[in-house]
Amino acid sequence: MKILITNAYLDIYAGTQVVVRDLALELLRQGHEPVIYSPFVDAVADEIRSSGIMVVDSLSRLTGSFDIIHGHHLQALEALLYFPSVPGIYVCHGVFESVFYFPRILRYVAVDEPCRKRLVSGAGIPAEQIEVIPNAVDLARFQPRAPLPSRPKRALVFSNNANNTSHVPAVRRACMRAGLELDVVGFRASKSVRNPESILSRYDIVFAKARCALEALAVGNAVVLCDSMGLGPMVSTRNLDELQPRNFGHTTLINPLRSELIQAEIERYDPAEAALVSARVRDQSGLVEATQRWLNLYSETIEEFRLYQQDLVAEYRAVADCLSQWNYEKRVLWERQQLENLRSVPLIGGTLHYFARRILRRWTHGWGLP
Repeated sequence: MKILITNAYLDIYAGTQVVVRDLALELLRQGHEPVIYSPFVDAVADEIRSSGIMVVDSLSRLTGSFDIIHGHHLQALEALLYFPSVPGIYVCHGVFESVFYFPRILRYVAVDEPCRKRLVSGAGIPAEQIEVIPNAVDLARFQPRAPLPSRPKRALVFSNNANNTSHVPAVRRACMRAGLELDVVGFRASKSVRNPESILSRYDIVFAKARCALEALAVGNAVVLCDSMGLGPMVSTRNLDELQPRNFGHTTLINPLRSELIQAEIERYDPAEAALVSARVRDQSGLVEATQRWLNLYSETIEEFRLYQQDLVAEYRAVADCLSQWNYEKRVLWERQQLENLRSVPLIGGTLHYFARRILRRWTHGWGLP
């Protein structure tokens, strides 16, 4: 198949950027032809291109057509309009993400149960059009580590939100009391790691959420769900079935960031439990198997589209609804101008630009901007 994947950003190693990279590489390995469109490209796009996959920052650079559009963010709508005879699927990765209805999107996908509810409540998508396909890990990259020691010695905060103004100070105090050496990696800490699989095996306990937590679990670390918005539990066989359908995400972070609560989770460290959890995660969350699910969904969508009676009036009205709700063009131009202005400001480790961009993205989220 020839698959067009869209994403808002392919800049830093975070969130959907890594999801798109891993999926595209696995589609290529399985003999398909992925092509990626993102208006903001940088390091992640360069890595993908180095594998022989086309990445463009403008749809006008694409020729020919596609079998299906695999869409993230509003760039999915851009691609569907640019290729009016191609069916699409749309993937929701977060409960704060703006979602929309478009007739030629024949399947909507949520990465977890909160995202499924978001599609229903936020865009009125019928339940029968929604599939749940959880995030996956490239098990060839994230190899199992050696068995954990009986007592933990080293810990890692693994998060792009981590710095001294977020959850790091509370985690550091807890680790000091527990006698743990602590490291921090992530964009806001000016310690981005392109290949986290190369470092995770050095640590016994990892503080992370969502995809970062999933990757650490696949390696075999003991994982405490923790990020800037709160604290969750140490992942164990007792709570895995509850946490995994929620993508180990922010809805699991129900406790305040207090060092004594973090220390209590550290004290739940159990190497045997961590090994059992890792085995289950590796059995259930491999990228190869997940990609096969995507391919099956693509095939079903393409087959359904063969019988689909395209309604251009309905498509035009859906676009009008989007523009009315989000004032899309004006907001995109405004955000891009602000980002251009920021590029003229001297930066320290990219931190200022990162903060400003995140603020802009949150500020304009109600209008569906990425």
